[in-house]
Amino acid sequence: MILIIDDDSAVRSSLKLLLKHAKYTAKAVASPEEAIDVVRQEVPQLILMDMNFSLSTDGREGLNLLRQVKVFCPEVPVILMTAWGSIDLAVQGMQKGAFDFITKPWENMLLLQRIETALQLSGRKDIAEEAAGFDRAGIVGESAAMQEIFKVIRRIAPTNAPVLITGESGTGKELVAEAIYRNSRRGGEPFVKVNLGGISQSLFESEMFGHRKGAFTDATSDRTGRFTLADRGTIFLDELGELDLRSQTKMLRVLQEQTFEVLGDSRPHKVDVRVICATNADLAEMVQKKTFREDLYYRVNLITIHLPALRERREDIPLLVNHFVQDFCRRNDLAVPEISAGAMTYLSGLSYPGNIRELKNFVERTLLVCGKDVLDAEDFRSQYQPVPVSGDTGDNLSLEGMTLEEVERKAILDALEKYNHNLSQVALALGISRQSLYRRIEKLGIRL
Repeated sequence: MILIIDDDSAVRSSLKLLLKHAKYTAKAVASPEEAIDVVRQEVPQLILMDMNFSLSTDGREGLNLLRQVKVFCPEVPVILMTAWGSIDLAVQGMQKGAFDFITKPWENMLLLQRIETALQLSGRKDIAEEAAGFDRAGIVGESAAMQEIFKVIRRIAPTNAPVLITGESGTGKELVAEAIYRNSRRGGEPFVKVNLGGISQSLFESEMFGHRKGAFTDATSDRTGRFTLADRGTIFLDELGELDLRSQTKMLRVLQEQTFEVLGDSRPHKVDVRVICATNADLAEMVQKKTFREDLYYRVNLITIHLPALRERREDIPLLVNHFVQDFCRRNDLAVPEISAGAMTYLSGLSYPGNIRELKNFVERTLLVCGKDVLDAEDFRSQYQPVPVSGDTGDNLSLEGMTLEEVERKAILDALEKYNHNLSQVALALGISRQSLYRRIEKLGIRL
């Protein structure tokens, strides 16, 4: 049974009819008092709850009811309903345990998707061992940390839940996104990858939503946006923390309503997409500093998967080394060398600030340069290029009095000089992607 709590009789009737057509059993009440009477007697599968029940619009009644409902049925997912202008209230509700929120007037199919996702996730508490047919999408790892991640992927992949993947640069966030996609019901539909760090603010709307010919000076033809390309499938938004506040506002609208406007066309366009985001930034800290919207933060991180750094799962390093050796030799038609036990011990002891990406480059470089039948620790040691830690710049120049932008500029210039303007090495040393490096170079006006 789905419990509807709303003082508007038209809303109650509309929701009951919608749920009936979708084969759900629903019960509707008009007040917090009636709602408490219901949850005292039975536990609903899900609750749809308005935030205001009187002339007051500050949401205190809704937040108080949410707290009371969670006492009687703490495991039941609650979806809050609020007006677009009151999203702050919904964010407070998410902080107090609500599962999701939707704005009025809602779009029927979007609401039913949210309900289905909530019911699926709340009903899948116990996951059996990996089912036949589970696709790891090339993820290598047997450590306890990776087994937990595989368990989460199996649980959430069949749903439409938005996912936020966090972790340091190079930990494999894109592969996790692909594993979610491949094991989802949208696996046969488009999978569109977008590196937000490589899109300038001025091109954001055109890239994401598309434009019509003549919409601006250089718009010589129509362009299809990434969200349209991903319709009925999945969109992967990498480096979410790179979005500026203006672009965040536009992103929130399309993620909330799955509606957007193409530049040069005022008609709203609807899409049906599942959203997976990734970032190496601390979004919670960015919210505190007011550089990332709190409402967008709660919209994207319904489910969060945090990838451990490679140094936190060292037992997977031998598996990764063997995988990279086999894959590189196969692709380049080379004989597969033996990796000595001493070499594996040496490789397993390094810190890898660049994580899996650094290990892959290191192994492939050693294979190319050494070209031996057996690679030992000394072979790898000879090719090791340690990434300098913060402050290890070879001088004693103090950063005191420098702005954050000046510090960032200095770090990039130092790395460019150290690695002779090899942008791949510079990006690896700084722990960012090449696209992010390009964007920062452009932003800081650094001449290459």
